[in-house]
Amino acid sequence: MNYESPERGSFMIPFFMSEIIIRPATLEDRKFIRSVSERTWPSTYGHIISQEQIDFMLIWMYSDASLAEQFAKGHQFYIAKLNGDEIGFCSVSAEIGDAENEKSAPGHSLKQHKLNKLYVLPSAHGTGSGKALLNKAIEVAKSEGSASLFLQVNKLNKAYIFYLKNGFEKEEEFKFDIGNGFYMDDYVMRLTF
Repeated sequence: MNYESPERGSFMIPFFMSEIIIRPATLEDRKFIRSVSERTWPSTYGHIISQEQIDFMLIWMYSDASLAEQFAKGHQFYIAKLNGDEIGFCSVSAEIGDAENEKSAPGHSLKQHKLNKLYVLPSAHGTGSGKALLNKAIEVAKSEGSASLFLQVNKLNKAYIFYLKNGFEKEEEFKFDIGNGFYMDDYVMRLTF
């Protein structure tokens, strides 16, 4: 529909923006958090790791007991809503940095935060929701006095490019033994403030 502009008498097409709201999550949101993981992992990791490893990791990271433990340890979860629909989440936690490995100017904190998780439903990719969740994690880290935000990302995960574009640098490569004969083959990436 066209609308007449009162200033010039010309016609313009209204621009509708998507509304992204980030809200803190509680343990009561665990069903949603688990649901997003179950809906995103097959398309994210199905070409990288086996279905058996996906199933193992989903239970390991997203069971009621695991999520309760993460909340109890101070992991802060945030949920993204796009035009009123919940479509993703992230998790961030404070960590103490290693003075030998952390580059810090004199008088600066060695405190750092870890972005533990960031997942957006495939139907909401490209909407800015992932960027909004990342910005929330950065905001949390900065407001709590951290010198940096780091994360682990599978070496073959397309999110690696997303993090590079958002200022993260590849710091290390690690192969983490997670049990049951499974490994996480990841890059460790860091954004320094």
